[in-house]
Amino acid sequence: METEIPAMLRARELILPERFTFHSSRMRMKKVTKEELEAMDRDSDRCADELSDARVDVMGYACLVAIMSMGTGYHRQSEQRLHQRTVQNGGAAPVVSSAGALIEGLKAIGAKKVSIICPYMKPLTKLVVDYIESEDIQVHDYCALEIPDNLEVGARDPMALLDIYKNVSLKGIDALVLSACVQMPSLAAVPVVEAAAGLPVVSAAVCTTWQMLTKLGLQTSVPDAGTLLSGRY
Repeated sequence: METEIPAMLRARELILPERFTFHSSRMRMKKVTKEELEAMDRDSDRCADELSDARVDVMGYACLVAIMSMGTGYHRQSEQRLHQRTVQNGGAAPVVSSAGALIEGLKAIGAKKVSIICPYMKPLTKLVVDYIESEDIQVHDYCALEIPDNLEVGARDPMALLDIYKNVSLKGIDALVLSACVQMPSLAAVPVVEAAAGLPVVSAAVCTTWQMLTKLGLQTSVPDAGTLLSGRY
């Protein structure tokens, strides 16, 4: 969240007039377990309060699996609750979540059948699969890298995905989710895999950037960030 989304907004500044500032407030989480994710989610209200002090124009809730592990459809409840916190604090701002943005981004490009890559352990990955399928998007195949340490996830080489994606079936799918996690770097690999696979490639970070731009009413164009950020959606 704190690296790839600003990178996309900086790249956009090279072709379009808008300029962006980036502000963050952190929820604590070290190991990617259901218990730590639930505790982390409880902390999100504080973060909404802190960020609305800065009168930001849009907020993004970064952790996809924290939302998806709370039950199907939870992103709508979370986004609405956090938006209300900004209203109560006198700094009303739309709130998007990487979980909701992934769903909406896939729907925007008309994807009904996808394959996904996750850094999570298999039980959490299954929760993500079930969540996506509850939104009427079929998960054809998935890969769970089973990395429990959040810092290790963030330190991965995005170009390793050039080999990893070959382990999931692309047969008959409409799009590939190269990273269903904003913590796992993937941006550099998105255009490369998209060209090699010959189908739309998205990530949680790409979808979050797209939905933030949409909420701001801005053109959804970012260089080298894949089909969703081509400006066509």
